Amino acid sequence: MTITDIARRAGLSKGAVSYALNGQPGVSESTRQRVLQMALEMGWHPNSAAKALSGARAGAFGLVLARPASTLGVEPFFMKLISGMESAMASSQTALLLQVVADHDAEIATYRRWWAERRVDGVFLIDLEVHDKRVPVLEELKLPAMVVGGPGNHGTLPGVWIDDTSAMVMVMEYLAALRHRRIARVAGVPGMLHTEVRKEAFDEVSARIGLAWSTTINTDYSPEEGAQATRRLLSASTRPTAIVYDNDVMAVAGVSVAHEMGVDVPGDLSIMAWDDSVLCEIVHPPITAVSRDITGYGVHVAERLLALLDDDLDGQAVRDFEGVPPRLVVRGSTARPVRSSVGA
Repeated sequence: MTITDIARRAGLSKGAVSYALNGQPGVSESTRQRVLQMALEMGWHPNSAAKALSGARAGAFGLVLARPASTLGVEPFFMKLISGMESAMASSQTALLLQVVADHDAEIATYRRWWAERRVDGVFLIDLEVHDKRVPVLEELKLPAMVVGGPGNHGTLPGVWIDDTSAMVMVMEYLAALRHRRIARVAGVPGMLHTEVRKEAFDEVSARIGLAWSTTINTDYSPEEGAQATRRLLSASTRPTAIVYDNDVMAVAGVSVAHEMGVDVPGDLSIMAWDDSVLCEIVHPPITAVSRDITGYGVHVAERLLALLDDDLDGQAVRDFEGVPPRLVVRGSTARPVRSSVGA
């Protein structure tokens, strides 16, 4: 079904039908409504290539993940984030175009193709890196983008972020109050901004409170690498009395490894997760976690990208936005270490 078909049935020119369908001036409101109703009845849908040429919006935002596709199946963070985005985009009938790619080169190629074809009106940039080559490309393309992360390191692109530094300070001071003196961190991918921000805070607090020992092991966020890192830590001659994991699935894997190795949680080892989820509640013992409103985070991200598209209309510049601070949810996986463990 094409505009020509609608024009023929409506007894109008193709130009008039195009004005009506694209919300442009040139036809009366009654004619616009008549054409829209007729198009709906005839099952007409806009052609993305034609919309690109006309300058009309594509009605979609893009999200590219340069992570293994399996990540989406096991990490609740992304499902919560996307759920929040979708809820904010629904009122404007904006769809989410999701693409999983191998690396950032493929991600950049996707942005270039989408923007050339006008497949999307804007994109969400996730997993911000300390030195991120995607940022200058998006600036060069002038592709509307909202960065999920920060603050800083994203050039002129606006971003929505949560204070990881304060959250890590809260975690470390809580464990120190429980008299833990040997704390390990099983972190995510090195080079990602939030990974490095948390590491800097972890190291700073470790030095300030005078821990006897601390270390960080980087992983790819998967439960397999989380389990492997836990085995390394618990098999060493000096082992931690507390481990902080950078996501919930690794923390659950850590609890499983502790049980496997006969290490009591929380008597011999306290375990904490970054990002709370139902996984932290159903494992035994339930896991103490840094809880963030990830769904609300997704809502803010999408709302601000929608506002960015309307920036020229209202004259208000869309600026960086800090989300609700995380809170600590204490459960059964953390406690004061037993005396024998402290002296081990």
